[in-house]
Amino acid sequence: FHTMKIIALVGSIRRSSYNRKLATFVQKRYADQLDVTIPNLGALPFYDQDIELEAPAEVQAFKQTVMDADGVIFVTPEYNHSVPGVLENAIDWLSRVERPLIGKPAMILGATMGPLGTVRAQSHLRQVLDSPGVGMQILPGNEFLLSAVQDKMNADGDLTDNKVVEWLDHCVADYLKFAHQLAAND
Repeated sequence: FHTMKIIALVGSIRRSSYNRKLATFVQKRYADQLDVTIPNLGALPFYDQDIELEAPAEVQAFKQTVMDADGVIFVTPEYNHSVPGVLENAIDWLSRVERPLIGKPAMILGATMGPLGTVRAQSHLRQVLDSPGVGMQILPGNEFLLSAVQDKMNADGDLTDNKVVEWLDHCVADYLKFAHQLAAND
């Protein structure tokens, strides 16, 4: 298998975001299998239907990066029991005109300091990714819900809990199989 080109969409724009650190951990740990790009979703303007046909340059560049990717990994915190606005905004741009997400394999990861590991946000995100303009192929099962992240990640952003790392390894391996099966059937 060639190295899969992945775009990781992180639902937090906070500099020291645990979810950004988790995306970076994935980028480093699986570098032999995944070539991961992590764009800054905070650079995107709010989605606006009035300008979607002549979208701003940063939106066009973002869409092109997604088009060039073999798959998408969503790494999201949970805001108010749901998907953060910055991530929803990025998906809104991607659901219009070219619609580069349709048919692409998606995996969802989430980290939180709380006890539920972003379960509500991930559930809502699955619904969004299944909508007609998005139409992603979502890795079934394999829910990666990282609770109490502050106790399982060190200052460098490395996961320190072996069980968590083993589960992430399992999820990524399943995602690779899933993505290659989709590509083979294409």
